[in-house]
Formats: sequence, structure tokens, C-alpha cells
Amino acid sequence: MRFIILKKISLVVLGLFSICALGSCGKKWQPLNEDVTTIKVAASPTPHTEILKAAKPLFEAKGYQLVIKEYTDYIQPNLATEDGDVDANFFQHTPYLTSFNEERKTHLISVGKIHYEPFAIYKGRKESLNELSEKDRILIPNDTTNEARALLLLEEAGLITLKEGVGIYATKKDIISNPKQLDIVELEAAQIPQNRKDAAFAVINGNYALQSNLSNEDAICYESSHGIAAQTYANVLVVRQGNQDHKAIVALYEVLTSEEIKDYITNSYHGAVIAI
Repeated sequence: MRFIILKKISLVVLGLFSICALGSCGKKWQPLNEDVTTIKVAASPTPHTEILKAAKPLFEAKGYQLVIKEYTDYIQPNLATEDGDVDANFFQHTPYLTSFNEERKTHLISVGKIHYEPFAIYKGRKESLNELSEKDRILIPNDTTNEARALLLLEEAGLITLKEGVGIYATKKDIISNPKQLDIVELEAAQIPQNRKDAAFAVINGNYALQSNLSNEDAICYESSHGIAAQTYANVLVVRQGNQDHKAIVALYEVLTSEEIKDYITNSYHGAVIAI
């Protein structure tokens, strides 16, 4: 009986080994085949998926098909692109992409800039920055690149002062002046909109503000369009290195930067998203 059981186990193991040898237990990434005409793109819901849906007919007019896969976090879209589960993604800016590559040892690159989503300080329990009291709480994103961006906006609003030259690498440790001793609380970016009423104010990413139906009236201070953030944090179309010159990827980027899509962005988001 023991021999029979061991034999069955051996057969199962051998079968699994054979399947893996055929590539079913994990695939090695390969660049897009030259003849591929259907592109799968990972995107966050707002505004990225919406923009891709607007671009889809224009992309199809060039002879291609677009499949959009929605994600609600910042990690899985990059992992899916790295593994080849999708061919591109559209949700992030270059500093985040650079940080992700360094931390995860991935091979992702930007095809080019599409749009810019201004960060803003949004109302929480208070309506105006003039109402700020000592030790009031302000929520900011806790991921490295967006934390720096939030701190730059707080500095731009005159609430704190950062060490000279820290720029997009700023952290809370770089605050050298905080006259009102504000309690700056780091929180996952996606959680900030729903928790803003627990603080005096909240600094929120443009896409999460849109997803939460926050309007321009809820925002009391935007990033300057001429500031370091506007020049740095444009959202980009991303692929794994080796796919950036594929004709379908090039065609998709051309569509996403076309006048038709720029007009769509301008008319749809009223300044909350700005085409490059």
C-alpha cells in the first residue's frame, strides 16, 4: 500500500514537472510580438480609465484593439506590466515609477507624458487656512513621492518651511519650520478622502479627489502650474523596457496625446486634470 501511494505521489510530481516544463507554471517575459494588434492596459479608474475609454475609438481607427484592466492600487498595475499580464499601464508619474523600479528591481520605463493632476489642499473640518489653530491635523499621502509633493504644497501655502534644496525628496524630517506645530499625519493616499473630516485639512491626489467626487469648491489651494510639482509629476504611459517602440504602443501614445484627447481632458475635468 505504501509503495502504491508513493508511486502515485511520484506520478503527480512528474506530471506537475512536465506541465511546468511546458510553461504553464510561470512564464518567462517576452517582448510584444511584432504582429500584435491588441494591447492590454492597466489603469486606475479616474481619470485614467476614462481617458483610455475616450481614446479607444481613435486607437481602433488606427487598426488596433484596446483592452482596459482597472486597478484601485498603485502596486499591482506595475507588477502586471513587469510580468507581461498587461502590455502597459497608465496611472503614475515618473518619480513614483523610478522609486518602484528601485524598490522592486523591475524594468519599467515611461513612453511619454500624458497629463498632470494638480495636488490640492481640501477642506476637512475647516473651511479656510485662516482658521488653522495650533496643532491642527493635516492629512498627507504616506508613499514616498506623494508625501514630498504634499509637503511642497504645504510649503507653497506658507504653512511650513522645508530644508533648502530637498525638492521632490522631501520628508517630514526636512521640515525646519512649523509655526503652528501642525500635526501632519501620513495616511495611504486612497484612504485620505474618506478620512478628511477627521482633520482640519487634507492634501489629496487629483485622481482620488475625482473618484471621491470632490469639486473645485472643496479645494482651497492648488499646486502652481509653474512649480516644481507641475514639471515633475506628469502622469505617463508605462511599459516594460523592450516594448516602448512597438508600433501599437507608439500608436496608443499618439492617440493619448492627440488634440482630440486633450480637448476631452479639458472639457471633462475643468482644471482637475491638465493635458500636457
